[in-house]
Amino acid sequence: MDAHPRNEPSGLSLLILAALLGAASLASAQTSELPTILVTRQLAEAEGLAVGDAVQIAREADGASPRTFRIAGIYEPVPDPMRLGQAPFEIRLHLPDLQDMTRNPETPSGAERVDQFNLGLVDPADARRFADDLNGRTAGVFAAPAAEAAGSPATFLVLERFHYAIAAVTIIAATVFLVALTIMLVDERRETVGILRLIGLPARRILIQIFIEGVMIAAVGALFGLLLALASEGLLNAFFQWRYDTALVFVRIGPRVAAVCVAIAVPLGAVATVVASWALLRRGGLRLARR
Repeated sequence: MDAHPRNEPSGLSLLILAALLGAASLASAQTSELPTILVTRQLAEAEGLAVGDAVQIAREADGASPRTFRIAGIYEPVPDPMRLGQAPFEIRLHLPDLQDMTRNPETPSGAERVDQFNLGLVDPADARRFADDLNGRTAGVFAAPAAEAAGSPATFLVLERFHYAIAAVTIIAATVFLVALTIMLVDERRETVGILRLIGLPARRILIQIFIEGVMIAAVGALFGLLLALASEGLLNAFFQWRYDTALVFVRIGPRVAAVCVAIAVPLGAVATVVASWALLRRGGLRLARR
């Protein structure tokens, strides 16, 4: 039997391997001991950052006296309509680290001024009552629910009224167009209506039949419109979220919106059909049948 010699590692190779492992362990330990921060997804993509990277942050714009941090995570910032189009290049630090970086050298530790802070309640429904009670007990403190403090309510109130105005004008214009279209469609059926009048059907019976037909057509049209809106909802959100690089939802078709649309579309369609048919039913049967 032939014996093949094994390749035994030399003493120098073992020393080099041990040195490399020791350096890697030391670098890993030093990196893990760094204070941690969170960065926004947009900032990470723009600067090519990843979890575990060590970055330097300075208080001054010239980069003087920087501090080294380790990226512990990447988060998606809360979408803010008031900042649409502005890239959220932000980082989040632990409060002690933030105080150390922003504290005035003449201010002793623990004597910093706090402008505002958030409180989490066990029952969020008590936010309004808690804010009123705190305002009445503490002088110089203003408390408000987060929904009211985040942004200017007047701005969103103006936008809401503007949307209502646009919706009202759109509905009125669509109703006029619908009545005109229905009149033309009903006029094309005047011979059929005349025959029904000649065989003895009263105008009221024909009007009820036309009303039921109008409700059915309006219901089908409303359902088609909802399906079209639901199909385009994802496309619109995807496009504008890509365009502005945000997680903000621009279009949302919920049950309440769908119910309002159906409640407006079906009665308007039925009323337009009846209004268009009423003038036609006032004519005589012979005149409608052209005899």
